[in-house]
Amino acid sequence: MFLEGKKALITGSTSGIGLAVARALHAEGAAMILNGFGDESEIAELRKELGGAYYFDSDLTDVSAIEEMMEQAGGVDILVNNAGMQHVSPVEEFPVDKWDKIIALNLSAAFHTIRLAVPHMKERGWGRIINTASAHSLVASPYKSAYVAAKHGIAGLTKTVALELATSGVTVNCISPGYVWTPLVENQIPDTMKARGMSREEVIDQVLLAKQPTKKFVQPEDIGEMAVFLCRDSMANVNGANWSVDGGWTAD
Repeated sequence: MFLEGKKALITGSTSGIGLAVARALHAEGAAMILNGFGDESEIAELRKELGGAYYFDSDLTDVSAIEEMMEQAGGVDILVNNAGMQHVSPVEEFPVDKWDKIIALNLSAAFHTIRLAVPHMKERGWGRIINTASAHSLVASPYKSAYVAAKHGIAGLTKTVALELATSGVTVNCISPGYVWTPLVENQIPDTMKARGMSREEVIDQVLLAKQPTKKFVQPEDIGEMAVFLCRDSMANVNGANWSVDGGWTAD
């Protein structure tokens, strides 16, 4: 277990991709810090499963809550910025409060956790920052103006911080999944049905999987394995990269 002695904080890790990443890193010996929302008893079980993981229910749209979480967590060696949300709507109807919240959670929160995590990583001369981006960090889809803007921003933030930390022993990369069967994807189906006038089955076949040549959803465990890969010492020169895990979507 090559991550023994390392501490990992994964945002949005009580379900979906974040939970899969937490399980994968824990399997390699990392001490876990979870963040997210959910049923209290279920989270208690997850903490037990993950070796008595620490847990913060911090609202990452609130800068002061992020600062408090990072201070209480102490220095972390691995930071995975995964928390996110989605809203689907034509731009002229896009609710301003939804835009603000998506940008805050999907983009600004990553900036704040990174700026607060970097000093410890630089001091130790080792660190891994992994940002969950999306195929939408590389290409766009209609009705997702805030999400696409935020994910393009995550890709740019990843590259910029990677350059700043290139000689520090800290790497910064992002993973860009296609459609992964998670609550985030499932919950956007009704809005997409409304926006496009489609049935649930049509949305899955003609929208969600239309651009994935494999015609299969990416599995959360695939992203967990990629995160483990990026944490290896042999990946020290993998920096500032955007790793597509999208069934070939962005190969076109």
